[in-house]
Amino acid sequence: MTSTPLSRSAAKDLTRRKLIRAALAILDEEGEAGLTTVKVAKAAGIAQSSFYVHFKDMQELLRVLAEEGGRRLRHSMREARRAAREAPGDLERHRDTFRIPLEAVCRHPELLRIQLRARHDPSSSLRDFAKETAAAYREHHAADLAALGYTADDEHGRRRLEMIADGINAATNALAIGHLEGRYPDLDEAADILVALSRGALRLLRSGSGRDEGPRPPGPDGPERHDQL
Repeated sequence: MTSTPLSRSAAKDLTRRKLIRAALAILDEEGEAGLTTVKVAKAAGIAQSSFYVHFKDMQELLRVLAEEGGRRLRHSMREARRAAREAPGDLERHRDTFRIPLEAVCRHPELLRIQLRARHDPSSSLRDFAKETAAAYREHHAADLAALGYTADDEHGRRRLEMIADGINAATNALAIGHLEGRYPDLDEAADILVALSRGALRLLRSGSGRDEGPRPPGPDGPERHDQL
């Protein structure tokens, strides 16, 4: 049985996908310094000149890698958040909303490092994209807090919500990198910390400014158990 020849557009898309997969594999193995058009084209099994049929330069390829990874991650986060909303008492579903981005960073850590560098480098061609990506994740973490029951009704509340979302995003990145460095071997434990941070932040938001609050007095059964957050 003979296979149907690919159309020109389908063949072009297949080659583009091969280049993306090859670039991601090299990035994971060698870091950004290992990415060259020669290496990527060779790994994809095409001529180097064909690289430029699909991408203007390596920066465009890096942007596509980050865009595709971000799109998949945000879809997974939306699904996890939907599941958590359907069962608000299910701690495991809530934990998934934090475990998913931790695992995503750990699968392709160099993508995170590239975006962090680009965000703070005025000369980087990826700077605007990195800032847009950070804003997208901030919105997602803010939505997680909203799903837990916090609604920002004024500018002050929205600003505080964004600040906490930025903090959770930074903590997610820091814990994922700590896991990769071997300091935090258990990703589930890291997810538990993020759950605790989000719930602590939610209590702060619900309390108002939180500036005048001291330590909470122990209840009748003793100090609050943080492992039961």
